[in-house]
Amino acid sequence: MIVNAVPNDLNRPRVFAPHWPSRVAWAGLGLYTLYALSTLNVSWTRVLAGGPQALKMLSRMWPPNMAPDKLDLIASGLLESLQIALISTFAGVLLSLPLALMAARNLSPTTLSAAARIVIALCRSFHPIIVAILFVKAVGFGALSGVLALVVSSMGFVSKLLAEVLEELDERQVEAVRATGAGFFQILVMAVMPQVFARFIGLSAYQFDSNLRNSTMVGIVGGGGIGAALFTAYQRFDYDVVFTILLLIIALIMVSEALSMGLKKVFR
Repeated sequence: MIVNAVPNDLNRPRVFAPHWPSRVAWAGLGLYTLYALSTLNVSWTRVLAGGPQALKMLSRMWPPNMAPDKLDLIASGLLESLQIALISTFAGVLLSLPLALMAARNLSPTTLSAAARIVIALCRSFHPIIVAILFVKAVGFGALSGVLALVVSSMGFVSKLLAEVLEELDERQVEAVRATGAGFFQILVMAVMPQVFARFIGLSAYQFDSNLRNSTMVGIVGGGGIGAALFTAYQRFDYDVVFTILLLIIALIMVSEALSMGLKKVFR
């Protein structure tokens, strides 16, 4: 006679066993978040009083100001922002290539890789606005300060991600090309770049989008571009001009996004 054994639930391993260290960590993070919120000293009276003022400001934004003199000023600022984004992206990506190659641990000696990663960390340590303020103090107001600030930002972002892509290379292709007696630059052209070129184009396109947005912010602190016109309109309480500038910035970003998507499809 066959007796069906009743499984003992107590002896079964738990599929989702509780991980108490992570639970304690999440609980501590939640408690600290509540503590941080309690130290902000948010004045709800001021928040409620600011509501009507915000509605008044929004009502003054409509309709957008389409006067020819305003549009000419805005168009020149947008064109300068576009030029800043293009130049900074080209220069930043160009400088990022050797920096990423030096930072990749599978392509460079340990000492060189560590030094390159320190440079990348320095480029990524500060927001573009802070870097723009430093360059404004160094070289003066204008588009040059904005370009230099965004070049530093581009080097920090593209170099880091490209170095990580290089470290994920298929080493078999590299060894196959090296076995033919190819030199270092031939290996880069024949074995490395074909594997990372599509990702490189995607990073460059994304960085151009980022620089196009950041060119507005660096302009507020004197780095040229449409940011200066936007800041001036805010100071003069010309909220209809502000709304016009914001709409045109959104349109420019949307066009840039569409071009970036098309570029990625071509090189995919």
